[in-house]
Amino acid sequence: AVRSWASGFIFTTSLPPALTAGALASVRWLKAHPEVREAHQERAAALKARFRAAGIPVMESVSHIVPVFVGDPVHAKMISDMLLEEHGVYVQPINYPTVPKGTERLRFTPSPNHSDAMMDDLVKAMDRLWTHCNVARL
Repeated sequence: AVRSWASGFIFTTSLPPALTAGALASVRWLKAHPEVREAHQERAAALKARFRAAGIPVMESVSHIVPVFVGDPVHAKMISDMLLEEHGVYVQPINYPTVPKGTERLRFTPSPNHSDAMMDDLVKAMDRLWTHCNVARL
């Protein structure tokens, strides 16, 4: 009965109406508050600059995502795990097949609420982990 009468339930990839309404409300709110979007972009630029100053290989990005090149899936996962376990920082490792082999990276997504002090702590942790995990610097 479900297969015959509720094919949309089984085969759809659409979001439930409540989630769609929440996402739409978020977009509308952000459109009305450009200062939050500007702060978001500023925080991403600030983190990119801090990583570059520390010699950590930031990849080019025009969005709020701050991709850091690692080039090895084992090291990407190791750094991600150590950041979470030792520093309470969650960062997503991006590996094949999402990216080509040899281009593995970490994907940082700073928010408008991340302070300079938080970013400085992150850069210090990354600097230590970069050396510990033997990852090449630019």
